[in-house]
Amino acid sequence: MLNQVVLVGRLTDDLTVTEYEKGKKVSTLILAVQRTTKNSDGIYEADFIKCTLWNAIADSTAEYCKKGDIVGIKGRLQVSSYEDKEGKKQYSTEVIAEKVTFLSSKNSEEEKAEGAKMKIIIFMAGLVLGELVGVTLMCMLQINKKSEQ
Repeated sequence: MLNQVVLVGRLTDDLTVTEYEKGKKVSTLILAVQRTTKNSDGIYEADFIKCTLWNAIADSTAEYCKKGDIVGIKGRLQVSSYEDKEGKKQYSTEVIAEKVTFLSSKNSEEEKAEGAKMKIIIFMAGLVLGELVGVTLMCMLQINKKSEQ
């Protein structure tokens, strides 16, 4: 089974970190992710995706990123359920971030558009290469197990 999500988008707001009694920290953000196709009016729409960051990831993202910055998030989907005021079961889907990569700052003059695009390409290539290495190692382990039998 595989539950893995990779997103690249802009932060819709500045982050705040909440600390709980036992030292756990959490931050929730909404990531605006542009769709790859245009709508009937010729405009790219965006999806606004809720992401939850824990502990060190929450701290560093809140410290270094602000509204409008582009980030890459690698994580997993989590679905929760609850009962609303009328007793009806509702579902909520969010991304639990396992890694956040800071790709560019909207207000930084030294960040050129090409530089930001290159960082996104490198981020995506790193994820793909990481997956390829993982798959290769899994295949090698399977071959070794079969040859030992």
